[in-house]
Amino acid sequence: MCGIVGAVAKRDVVPILLEGLRKLEYRGYDSAGLAVVNGDLHRLRSVGRVASLAQMAAESQVKGRLGIAHTRWATHGAPGENNAHPHVDCAGTIALIHNGIIENYQELKTMLTSQGIQFLSQTDTEVIVHLFEYHMINNSMELIIFALQLRLMKKIQMVDLIGQYEKIQSEVDKAVLDVIRSSAFINGPEVKSFQAELEQY
Repeated sequence: MCGIVGAVAKRDVVPILLEGLRKLEYRGYDSAGLAVVNGDLHRLRSVGRVASLAQMAAESQVKGRLGIAHTRWATHGAPGENNAHPHVDCAGTIALIHNGIIENYQELKTMLTSQGIQFLSQTDTEVIVHLFEYHMINNSMELIIFALQLRLMKKIQMVDLIGQYEKIQSEVDKAVLDVIRSSAFINGPEVKSFQAELEQY
């Protein structure tokens, strides 16, 4: 069972991420990784124990105030650094971790590969980060819709990803578009409230 940790703070979050992964070691895993933002995106991955990842972090002195971390139990793809999370897009500007199965990942991988996107792992998860990349390159509005649908994944099914989610309804699509057109998600009180919460850390 994979473990997922995320942290945002005014201080370096690498120790927070590593401690979170240590608390999840009981779940079982074969590899671990983290990604932090400090101007640029920095990623570390290792096979084996969280202690190995911690040593890599200490040696590289990677730091950041925003980050994600993951322990992986192999499903798609053998244990190995290339299959460890986080996965990144081709430009190395988007990092993603995931727990679950993308049932139609092979179909999506074929489509994305035909668009010139290069895959570096055998995982189904890497499809998600490249879907972000694909939408970002082709249409920023599609990317915003896709991101909002990811946020609502517990209630609706993502347009592209077929998995354990309910089938999306046209009314939900319309509601998402209404939110985008109103720009509430950019300038509205929800974002201001979220920003205020971040300032507490």
